[in-house]
Amino acid sequence: MNPRTLALDTIASDPRLSALLERVTPLLPQDDPGHDLEHCLRVAGWAMRCGGEPRDAVAAALLHDVVNLEKNDPRRAEASGLSAARARDILGELGFEGVDLIADAIEDHSYSRGATPRSPLGDALQDADRLEAVGALGLFRTVSTGTRMGACYFHPGDPWAEAREHDDLRFTVDHFFTKLLRLPATFRTAVGRAEAERRVTFMRGFLDQLGDELGRPLP
Repeated sequence: MNPRTLALDTIASDPRLSALLERVTPLLPQDDPGHDLEHCLRVAGWAMRCGGEPRDAVAAALLHDVVNLEKNDPRRAEASGLSAARARDILGELGFEGVDLIADAIEDHSYSRGATPRSPLGDALQDADRLEAVGALGLFRTVSTGTRMGACYFHPGDPWAEAREHDDLRFTVDHFFTKLLRLPATFRTAVGRAEAERRVTFMRGFLDQLGDELGRPLP
């Protein structure tokens, strides 16, 4: 069963999660496919696969980006804390148990925050969210984020930063080297790490292909 279907089936079988989905959907961005409802559903499915208890994992995934700030926003590192605070309010309104556990996992999940999760649920959510940054989905999200920030695809004279510093705010391909290819080493669960390594292999193949097309082989 694919992660999206797993999440939707779990939600459909739990009235409280169904109420949460209805509450959260209008709060998620409609114009940012990297942080929309579909992203949250995939994260929910993978959070369960990475060992999260179903209700907690889905609740955390649905709320983890409820406050979303652009990658180049100076407050970016605060986004997960703001989402956690909003999650506490929403979960409290809906009568959820384990609010602190879910909110802590949300607060800890963000890469930009640099936190170590405080629970197995936090490990599962962090891994599930990071899986969205790698593989084919990660490629889509990287390009769309770069476009939103006004970045070029790559430096025309030095695409692999052989004679310059990486600058992923200006050149999207640089983000592969500043973050994405390094992600598998940061994963907390065996399931998540194995999937991340598989997806990063695809990304390396993409970079090899890009080098072939540019006539500038990847070093």
